[in-house]
Amino acid sequence: MTHLPWSAQFIHLAAAVLLLLSFAMLTQRRILSLLDLFATQGAVLAASTAIVAYSSGRAELYYSAALTFALKVLLLPYILHRLLRRLNVRWEAEPLLNVPTTLLVGLLLVIFAFALAQPISQLATTLTRSTLGIAIAVVMLSLLMMITRRKAVSQVVGFLALENGLFFAATSATYGMPMVVELGIALDVLVGVLILGVFFFQIREQFDSLDLRHLEALKEE
Repeated sequence: MTHLPWSAQFIHLAAAVLLLLSFAMLTQRRILSLLDLFATQGAVLAASTAIVAYSSGRAELYYSAALTFALKVLLLPYILHRLLRRLNVRWEAEPLLNVPTTLLVGLLLVIFAFALAQPISQLATTLTRSTLGIAIAVVMLSLLMMITRRKAVSQVVGFLALENGLFFAATSATYGMPMVVELGIALDVLVGVLILGVFFFQIREQFDSLDLRHLEALKEE
């Protein structure tokens, strides 16, 4: 399938921006700014999906782009912002790794992601070869953020960013998933965030903090 040169360049640019945003999220300690970065990542993902829809001629991807924008740019950030205001959370506690070490580990993960994608990329299109490694890197950086953060909210944002990486891989490599599957995933993510919101309040009520280290103190009676 032939792609317009400008569309392929835009998708390459979107992939690079997603990777940069992942590094920015990895080093961000202010949780409200972390949510803003996640919303920006969602906007870039929606734009790249719309461009893939245009260049591939698959009209259903326009619905995917609209769903992504509504869920990840508007609805989820709004829900999480309201939760943070009610919980009075602004800053992240000291992460497990300092910023330079985190960036170094993140860089190693990016190198590993490109090495992991290389055998698959050799069998794929030119567009896939240049974006699959970045998509895997976004997933791995999101996992790193979940591992190195102590606040429950930051870990939820890391999980959502991980899903962004998987979605970008699906749209850039296979031109999307069936619409029914995407709607199911979107509903699961939304319900999951709502359930985790209740979980946040339970942690806060019990420990007066959202630091997950307090859960280690729980023991069986």
